[in-house]
Amino acid sequence: MINAIWKKTLTGAAAALLLASVAQAQDCKPKHEFKTITPGVLTIAVTNYAPHSFIDESGAMRGLDGDIATEFAKRECLTVKPIAVDPAAAIQYVLSGQADITTGDWYRTAERAKVMNLSYPLYKDQMGLYSKDGVKTVEDLVGKKVGTVQGYLWVTDAKKMLGADLRLYPNSVNMHQDLQSGRIDIGIDGYSNGAYAAKNGSLKDVKIEIAQPDDRIRATKEAAQASLPYAKSATDFGTALDANIQDMHKDGTIAAILKSYGLDEKAGDTGEPMLIE
Repeated sequence: MINAIWKKTLTGAAAALLLASVAQAQDCKPKHEFKTITPGVLTIAVTNYAPHSFIDESGAMRGLDGDIATEFAKRECLTVKPIAVDPAAAIQYVLSGQADITTGDWYRTAERAKVMNLSYPLYKDQMGLYSKDGVKTVEDLVGKKVGTVQGYLWVTDAKKMLGADLRLYPNSVNMHQDLQSGRIDIGIDGYSNGAYAAKNGSLKDVKIEIAQPDDRIRATKEAAQASLPYAKSATDFGTALDANIQDMHKDGTIAAILKSYGLDEKAGDTGEPMLIE
């Protein structure tokens, strides 16, 4: 008798939840009209690049880009479908029509804009200086053993300035390990990576500072703007995406997301959209 009552109660609860979900879906009204690859679904190619983009232990998409994309989906009554991908394949997922967007701190560059559309800026990705002494200026790099990660905007300028004193790494993890062990004196990386790592107890004894502006390294004066890349043909989708991102800037949503990952909300003050050559 007890089992029968319990089963009946569960059945009733499940039915109530189902009806509530259906009612909620019916009540949700998209702010814009546009198509996605799968109707009613926002398919996202998710790279593993904390704090910008990652999938947590529960299988949920997280990170700065992930949370912004999730909020966009919520405001447009879409279900989120994350697909974990390698960064090298993420852009191709969008170009080939397997994903609507990709997350992972994708810069608004002129070269990238030739093959795909780039959303309204999400936040600025500032150049950070990592050291045990708390260096803040480009001049402090001179005469030191410096490391950075391949592919960043400042690499070309840093090479010209530092020559053989600059060591390139395939990823941030390897560079941070060499910095902590003393094999390099200073690391150059995105400020957001260090701020997030510090919040989570990593990079002990390492201080992270935003590099002060210096003409010798252009990236210190023109911080890159992060975006959500999408297909050239998805114009209505892009209009909706941009409008929602702008609303999130205005209503404080993006500032709150930045703060939740230990970052300064001022990183959300992107200025007008621009493309880095």
